[in-house]
Amino acid sequence: MRRCYVFDQLDSLDRPQRWPDLACFAVVESERTVAGKTTRERRFYISSLPADAERLASAVRQHWAVENPLHWCMDVVFNDDQVRLRTRHAAHNLALLKQMVLNLFRLDPTKRRGGIKARRLLAASSDHYRAQLLGWT
Repeated sequence: MRRCYVFDQLDSLDRPQRWPDLACFAVVESERTVAGKTTRERRFYISSLPADAERLASAVRQHWAVENPLHWCMDVVFNDDQVRLRTRHAAHNLALLKQMVLNLFRLDPTKRRGGIKARRLLAASSDHYRAQLLGWT
């Protein structure tokens, strides 16, 4: 079950002027039961959209529908949650490289067992496969 509450009383926020186009803020409550265990979660959002609970709930769901599979894949394939790069542009540069590699794996037309994680291991050990991915063969 999900509920979305939207508020346009921006003066109740701490320094709302920090977000020039801010139009509202929202609270999304969700309740989920898995194997008899119920968990409840409350998430908070700020938005430049008009204060419309139905529209914001839809925008939040669309955002996470894209975000979850991408981050899950990056974490499983590249162990992304364990990376602790914080100097200069290292984190951003590495994220771009990993995204390019992930796209190369996804574009590879060759059927392989084991999915993207197996392709990563193969690319790490095979000069021929790496050259094939990069279009050098």
